[in-house]
Amino acid sequence: MKLISVFKVFTLAMLLVACGNSKKQKQTDFKSWALTPPMGWNSWDCFGPSVVEDEVKANADYMAKHLKDYGWEYVVVDIRWYADNQISGHYNKHDQTDFIIDEYGRYMPSIKRFPSSINGAGFKPLADYIHSLGLKFGIHIMRGVPKEAVFNKLPIKGTNIMADQIYSTEYECTWLQDNYTVVKEKPGAQEYYNSIFDMYASWGLDFVKVDDLSRPYHTDEIEMIRKAIDQTGRPIVLSMSPGATPIDEHNHATGNANMWRTIDDLWDNWAQLNYSFEKCAEWAPYISAGAWPDADMLPMGKFIRGERATNRYTKFTKDEQYTLMTLWTMFKSPLMFGGNLPDNDEFTNMLLTNKEVLEVHSKSINNKQWFDEDDIIGWTADDPDSDDKFVAVFNSAGDGFVSTKSLLYRSGTVSHLTDGFGEDIDVELPEGSTDLYLIVNDGGDGYSWDHANWINPTIHLDNGDKVKLTDLTWEEAFTGWGTIGINKSVSGGQLNIKGMVYDNGIGTHSQSIIHYKLPENSKQFTAFGGLDIVGTNDKSGSTVEFMISTEDPKIMNEDPTAIPVDLEALGFTGACAIRDLWNHKDLGTYSGSDFAPTINYHGAGLYRISKAK
Repeated sequence: MKLISVFKVFTLAMLLVACGNSKKQKQTDFKSWALTPPMGWNSWDCFGPSVVEDEVKANADYMAKHLKDYGWEYVVVDIRWYADNQISGHYNKHDQTDFIIDEYGRYMPSIKRFPSSINGAGFKPLADYIHSLGLKFGIHIMRGVPKEAVFNKLPIKGTNIMADQIYSTEYECTWLQDNYTVVKEKPGAQEYYNSIFDMYASWGLDFVKVDDLSRPYHTDEIEMIRKAIDQTGRPIVLSMSPGATPIDEHNHATGNANMWRTIDDLWDNWAQLNYSFEKCAEWAPYISAGAWPDADMLPMGKFIRGERATNRYTKFTKDEQYTLMTLWTMFKSPLMFGGNLPDNDEFTNMLLTNKEVLEVHSKSINNKQWFDEDDIIGWTADDPDSDDKFVAVFNSAGDGFVSTKSLLYRSGTVSHLTDGFGEDIDVELPEGSTDLYLIVNDGGDGYSWDHANWINPTIHLDNGDKVKLTDLTWEEAFTGWGTIGINKSVSGGQLNIKGMVYDNGIGTHSQSIIHYKLPENSKQFTAFGGLDIVGTNDKSGSTVEFMISTEDPKIMNEDPTAIPVDLEALGFTGACAIRDLWNHKDLGTYSGSDFAPTINYHGAGLYRISKAK
């Protein structure tokens, strides 16, 4: 049975809050609320949807004591704080969830999990506590109107319209079915969003992460949310999630949000971090003050009961953590730490409190990728206060399973969060290509249930003919589990993606490579890469990444590599002084291409380049 708690809040304290917010001034310069990329802690990686008040306070206390002086300020309660019986890292099903909702169809915090919210106080006592530490408070919400408000025909505050008059079942979230879409054109739609943000403003909210908003891209609800925040008169930073946000929506995103996701959820998996290089480079031209492309959270430190991590520390090596922090710094991504801060070790805190690195993150300009060749990547940025430049170099050396230097296609993570549980693939083959490699790697949560299908894999010839890949015999093939199937899944059943059965395709599993010889005059490869239903029906879920190459991807160099930095290409014609920012060390004077730091496998270096005095 569902439990719906309806609060009738008429206490003097709440009336005073309402009076305090009666004189609203429309706030339009929302970019001024986040002139530097936001930095803080979010409960998602560590606690999934089940964080409780004491855990939030413990992380806030730690931030105030150890991190606040370095610019860390936001404390964000992530998803499903309104579910009374949410106790694990995975979502309770909708019909097995006890939702807490007020008389106007607005979610309220669970009193069991957030005791200070008793008597309709909402998150105001918790926000007050966090503000008393000199920090800022944020929450996560889902796009839309609660189904419980629709089912019970609850009124929209300040109107005579009911929740069942503003919704649509179209575009319902595919991975969490708590809400329905709000239809912009319907009377009461804007008023509903106004009502929830008025309540959040009365609580003292400083930050809101709105999920299921930017993939697919919900233009109407984004604009309603922007308007609702502005009409409160309170500066509330807006974060849109998840990714990948469509790159062609950069103008709209910049015009409505303070940050938006560039990829799906990032976990402590090198393949996903390696893929982030591509997305950061793609989004770098659209970095601007107050509007930040967001490469997602920092899955570092210790996780307690997260969706994909329970009672363990990050799987990232120290070198990989340097890479994560260096790329996020040069990309100027918002920094939201995901682990349980009180469990931080000395190394983790060192990464979070390096003032020289954090100054690059907050102040640098003209940030961009400089080069990407043979798994060696460079980024540059300028110091706005001098002629100095910042240079980061990375030894990416593959995604941990295969080399990524010659890939023609990467899907990024495909999971049950992906629309259609898959991605269309359309790849132009380089002229003269003789080989084709179909690659499936794990998407970041281990290899269990990573059943993947290549549907209708087709080679297009330059004369217009088409060749079914399933009619050819592969040269070599292996998979991390099971037996690769032709026109059947890796488990021997039908090829089935989200209930759709296909006759033609290849069933496999991460980690797999299937190598074919190409027919002469091959020019294009098309397919649909998706998750087989066997994996997605299991509650453990599955996450994979599809990749295409025409060169052998198994050849990788895992040795430390010297990476020459062409100082003349950076505009330095004479001698340069170089400082290692991670190690707080002056390295000496160099010119031309003399400077070639040796970077560990999956590691990074970050340097300030100055004209020698």
